[in-house]
Amino acid sequence: MRIVIAGGHGQIALRLERLLAARGYEAAGIIRKREQGDDLREAGAEPVLCDLESASLEQVAAVLQGADAAVFAAGAGPGSGIQRKYTVDRDAAKLFADAAERAGARRFIIVSSMGADPNHPGDEVFDVYLRAKGEADEYVKTRLGLEWTILRPGFLTNDPGTGLVRLEARTGRGQIPRDDVAAVLAELIETPATAGLTLEAISGSKPIPVAVKDVAGN
Repeated sequence: MRIVIAGGHGQIALRLERLLAARGYEAAGIIRKREQGDDLREAGAEPVLCDLESASLEQVAAVLQGADAAVFAAGAGPGSGIQRKYTVDRDAAKLFADAAERAGARRFIIVSSMGADPNHPGDEVFDVYLRAKGEADEYVKTRLGLEWTILRPGFLTNDPGTGLVRLEARTGRGQIPRDDVAAVLAELIETPATAGLTLEAISGSKPIPVAVKDVAGN
C-alpha cells in the first residue's frame, strides 16, 4: 500500500510514518518546507513538497496518484490565528478530499478534533478552530468517491503510548498520547470496514487492534 499523509511533518504524522514503514508500507508525507524532508526520510517516509494553502486541485491530485489511502493530519497549529484555521484546518482538508477523490485514493482518514462542529458558537480562536474542523468533517462526508473515517482524538499528550484506548462514537472528554493516535490511524488504514464512521479516541483499556475491530463490527 501507498499512503499519502497531509501535514507530513506533524507530530502525529511522523509517528504514523514510522509505524507504516515498520509494517512495510510505502508512506509519503506532504510538507511545505524542503528542510523538513530529512525528518521524514529518517521516519521511513518519502517527503513530497506541496503547499496545500496555495496548490491547485490538479497539483494535489497528482501527488495522490497511485495512493491506496490518504490521511489528512495537517493543522494550522496552536500559535496560528483565525484566518489559518480556515485556510488549513478547513480549506486544505476540503482540497485534499477533492484531490483524493479525483486521484482514486478511496480510503480517506481525517484527523479531526473532539468537539468539532460546523455550528459551534463563539468568536475566539479555538471556537473558530472547532467550527472549521467541523465544516471540514461534514464536507468529507459528501465525497461519494471516498471511503472516509473521521478520527477525533481527545487532548493530545507526548506521554509514551500505552496501546490501550477507548474508541467509540462518543467517549466523553479525556486525553490520549500522540503515539496511540498514530497507532489507531495505522489500524484504521488497514480496516476499511470502519468507513463511514466518526470516532472519538481517548486512553482506555482496550488494545488498539481490538478497539478498531470492535467499532468495525468484526
